[in-house]
Amino acid sequence: MHHVGSTTARTVSRRTLLTLAGLSGTTIALGISSPEPAGATPPPREDLFGLGVASGAPSSDGMVLWTRLAPEPLAEDGHGGMPSQPVSVRWEVARDEGFRDVVQRGNALAQPELAHSVHPQVKGLEPATRYFYRFRAGRSMSTVGTFRTLPAPGAAVDSFAMGVASCQAWYHGHFTAWKHLAAEPELDLTVFTGDYIYEYGIRSGDNLLRQGVELGPEHARPVETLAQYRLRYSLFKTDPHLQAAHARAPMVFTWDDHEVENNYANSQSQYGVSPEDFLHRRAVAYRAYYENLPLGAEALPRGPHSHIHHSFDIGALARLSVLDSRQYRDPVPQDLSEADDPGRTLLGRPQEDWLAERLSSSAAQWNVLANGVAVVPVTDDRVDQWDGFPAARRRLLDQLARTSDPVVLTGDIHHHAAAELWADASAPPGESDPVAVELICTSIGSDGDGHAGGHPDWTQHPYVKAMDARRGYVHVTLTPSEATSTFVVVPWVEADDTAPREVAFRFRTPAGSRRLLPA
Repeated sequence: MHHVGSTTARTVSRRTLLTLAGLSGTTIALGISSPEPAGATPPPREDLFGLGVASGAPSSDGMVLWTRLAPEPLAEDGHGGMPSQPVSVRWEVARDEGFRDVVQRGNALAQPELAHSVHPQVKGLEPATRYFYRFRAGRSMSTVGTFRTLPAPGAAVDSFAMGVASCQAWYHGHFTAWKHLAAEPELDLTVFTGDYIYEYGIRSGDNLLRQGVELGPEHARPVETLAQYRLRYSLFKTDPHLQAAHARAPMVFTWDDHEVENNYANSQSQYGVSPEDFLHRRAVAYRAYYENLPLGAEALPRGPHSHIHHSFDIGALARLSVLDSRQYRDPVPQDLSEADDPGRTLLGRPQEDWLAERLSSSAAQWNVLANGVAVVPVTDDRVDQWDGFPAARRRLLDQLARTSDPVVLTGDIHHHAAAELWADASAPPGESDPVAVELICTSIGSDGDGHAGGHPDWTQHPYVKAMDARRGYVHVTLTPSEATSTFVVVPWVEADDTAPREVAFRFRTPAGSRRLLPA
């Protein structure tokens, strides 16, 4: 049995890893903060912010900001129409949208080595405070984004609102769900649970379901190279509704498989690519992931390895732990007996230990996990989910049973699903204690319009309380007394972006209950 840490870290030499990384410490540092002008060349034109702005990696005193200069976002070489020279970018953070009360400003260097992205790390802000931010390069000014810093550690919090989103196959439909999420009156944070891009070739008459768009042949090839990954992010991020959602509130992320390749497991490709070659592909995919999202410097990959699992507290109300369910997992089992091996792990043993510490040490009322694949038991053949790791799932459920008010946020399946995680999933209703609730969000665009209702593999189980296969997101509000989960859908996404916001179902979870009750 191949376990995490046994061979994958040794399949690529240290020299190869450094080559794959291709970045010096200076390059990374200047992309976060730099003096002005830092040897930068004047911007080549004025319309530089074609991919919008974003914030993420929140804390009680700061935030990571992001933008990427791209006057021609769909340039085939993946560089967005930028020259192969660095450009100085100035950022500002203010208390007001008109930027009359600027509290911090600085510079970062947009460099070709990072696809002209910048990741300024703003510190020294007030907790639980609304701020506005923007970027300037030469005479070009970005749109304005906004964020609220997290509450102070241990502070009482009356309410905290989160959006949960996943699986945004741009080519399958318009991002109407992002439009409605960006318009939510209460939204402190968005949690993205995986599949920010898809690596498949996009071809008219095959999988291009989004109407009213045309793409060149460069998008028809499967994504494998760094230039192709950069271009694919650019394509998805040109969507104005995704840009609006990023500007509306901070976003935190985990990945699933399509940021690299469908159903990959650690260094294993399902298409027979050798581990060494696949790790090269994983390295460039992880690099593009960092370049295109508001991530902290710790997430910058070193070759094919990236540290994205992390945890933070929302005052005394909640602890949110973001998990990585791809990078460290054991390979797909060959049969059910192998799946039952107690040594198998989805998270990798170091991450399991880290999560156990985060859960056991938490003093928060709610303990929220952001997770790439479904925990709830479904069928034995869904081995890409936690169903393929029953022993690891038992270890996780045992931890959650000892944790205050656990809530699992998941995506992946292109269905809304509201489920309870039972201590014994095979027990008749009422004869097994609930361990946690799992709120699975449907896709933003993947699988096109979809339909109301669920899949019989899921709905046959009494612990799956509701399903819906239309596109949408989940809006979750946490208070000290309960969690309310609203499963939002849109009736169509293929034809256009005008579909209305509808609620498929809504549940409440009283503190201490670990159950889903109709709301």
